[in-house]
Amino acid sequence: MRKIPNNGNLRVPRVAYPLGLLACLFIYIAYIKWHWASATQAFLSITEAAAGARRGQQAHSPSGAAAHAHEVFYGIMFDAGSTGTRVHIFQFTRPHGETPTLTRETFRALTPGLSAYADDVEKSAPGIQELLGVAKQDIPSGLWQATPLVLRATAGLRLLPGEKAQKLLQKVKEVFEASPFLVGTDCVSIMNGTDEGVSAWITVNFLTGGLRAPGRGSVGTLDLGGGSTQITFLPRVEGTLQTSPPGYLTSLQMFNRTYKLYSYSYLGLGLMSARLAVLGGKEGKPAEDGEELVSPCLSPGFRGEWAHAEITYRVSGQKAAGNLYQLCAARVSEILRDKVHKTEEAKDVDFYAFSYYYDLAANVGLIDAEKGGSLVVADFEIAAKYVCRTAEAQPPHNPFLCLDLTYVSLLLREFGFPGDKELKLTQKIDNVETSWALGATFHYIDSLSRRKSPTS
Repeated sequence: MRKIPNNGNLRVPRVAYPLGLLACLFIYIAYIKWHWASATQAFLSITEAAAGARRGQQAHSPSGAAAHAHEVFYGIMFDAGSTGTRVHIFQFTRPHGETPTLTRETFRALTPGLSAYADDVEKSAPGIQELLGVAKQDIPSGLWQATPLVLRATAGLRLLPGEKAQKLLQKVKEVFEASPFLVGTDCVSIMNGTDEGVSAWITVNFLTGGLRAPGRGSVGTLDLGGGSTQITFLPRVEGTLQTSPPGYLTSLQMFNRTYKLYSYSYLGLGLMSARLAVLGGKEGKPAEDGEELVSPCLSPGFRGEWAHAEITYRVSGQKAAGNLYQLCAARVSEILRDKVHKTEEAKDVDFYAFSYYYDLAANVGLIDAEKGGSLVVADFEIAAKYVCRTAEAQPPHNPFLCLDLTYVSLLLREFGFPGDKELKLTQKIDNVETSWALGATFHYIDSLSRRKSPTS
């Protein structure tokens, strides 16, 4: 057995020091590499998990609750109106278990309306494809197959002969089915007027919060298109439900609630169709032998042409003694007589009005052309009297302005609104168009959800 020297000091050869330092350095480097690899793996795992979560948030599920915190989904609505075809691309976000919110809208429009291609349906395809291209650019490609694509036609196609309208719709459906979007058997159709009015009501009340908060009061809607006009509101008075004529009440199911709405669409009382009737013409028919349509609603010295529904009419003012407004009001009253139902409750409901109501009011300075505003019903009558009076001496830049303002003022009276009834006129709420398109899209997606989850 080797003895340790009794002085207690251990002697180490000089060469051992550098060897020990190298060993320590090797161990340190190995530790650092192991720690870095572990940390990198952990970081990559976290990053992948976060990316997965983000992908999950983008997952589309138009029917039923999503398992993710926020579900993002889209809807595409083509509005085939009498004067143009428009595409609305809506992006929705739905927190789990809550009511969806609209986060973005993309809008494009083309003229003329789809009905202009009634005699050559093939010419309708390029415009539809162009608008579909807008949707492809706006929606992530991973969501195309889950995004509903729908076209709803309004008065322009409702006024066409049935066979021509169906051929147009079939052509649109063929174009839709060749697209990468979700296309159902009911993707293309002509809306009835009530659906149009109800969809506009959904849009406005969705944007103002009337649908999201059951206790919050809803508002009514007034829509004046080219071929038809709609009035819709939620009655609070039992008498309205009891006295409304057949066809004026409709049920709507949204957010697991049922609404009993007063809603009616007057086909032929849209501004352009009414203008034709006031002038003495008939929808879809040229004047006999190209004769002029003479009207007391035009300046006595006016003579010109007006195109409506692909037919050009020669029109002129009536040379007759008397006040132009009074003569025009008498003619408009003949057109409206016994055609509009008055409901007592309408005067007590807050109404939003849009489309041609807005355009006319902005045209004569009753509201701001960009921001909209509020007015009272009598403002339309005051404007009509002023425009008609000045038109007697000098025809305005729009020869139909006297006629149109007179028509709108009397139409609102026929609905039962007093002169001091305030209306809110707007094109947009929260930067979203106040048309029926949003409501129809949202209702369609909601109906898909109910079809797939009938017990919900």
